Amino acid sequence: MTDSLFGFGRRMPDYAVPVLNERAVRAGAGILFFLAMVSFMNAWLLGNFAPTRVFVVAFLIDFSLRLFVNPRFAPSLVLGQWMVRKQQPEWTGAPQKRFAWAIGFVLALTMLYLIVLKGVIGPINMLVCGACLLLLFFESAFGICIGCWIYNQFKPEQAQLCPGGACEYTPDPKERVTLGQWFAVLALAVVMFFAAPVLVATGQGSSHAAPVGQPVPVVQPAADDAAAAAEAERCKVPDFAKAMGHEEKWKLHNNCK
Repeated sequence: MTDSLFGFGRRMPDYAVPVLNERAVRAGAGILFFLAMVSFMNAWLLGNFAPTRVFVVAFLIDFSLRLFVNPRFAPSLVLGQWMVRKQQPEWTGAPQKRFAWAIGFVLALTMLYLIVLKGVIGPINMLVCGACLLLLFFESAFGICIGCWIYNQFKPEQAQLCPGGACEYTPDPKERVTLGQWFAVLALAVVMFFAAPVLVATGQGSSHAAPVGQPVPVVQPAADDAAAAAEAERCKVPDFAKAMGHEEKWKLHNNCK
């Protein structure tokens, strides 16, 4: 990357376009994916949107620094660069990355408006969050930049040095996945499809058993009406959980009946 404060990508004599270290980019995507998944699951399972609001603001700041200042100052890329500091850099073209990150910036702005500013709760939030998770997962897990692929559809002549040499590489027919390999994947999926209900039922049955050597606790009725009223107030489902159809899960995770 450049040494100046403002810039995008590193100019190197061996490459015709500015470049970025793909290893650091993937590491940064993995860090963001982990944080995004934590906030997403808090919202989905617990109905707690506070981590999501925090993550959206941090995500927007990170991508603003990438696009409008310099990627080397984006915290996720700083951490990613530090994590892969002992690995040989893999240089990829910066222009298509800038386009891909612009997509992430637009998604972050959308989430900022919906969740942070307006407090909107509904399917649209899940769709936008799902899109962010999909982009980050493909980048970090497979090195596939979906935004770069979209960029190539509009400007194929400008995309150079794609991750993994995807722009120039023609796959060897010998490296194709064979029918036998696909059968192994399908076989595992079928086995787990039939085994999963049995495993779930077994876990539910054992969860209600008392530990060996421990007395079975006796559930006492409420001491008085005040205690019962306090419990009812504690288990009152918030409006946001009702709005997103999350009422039963909220009760489950708060030990309410």
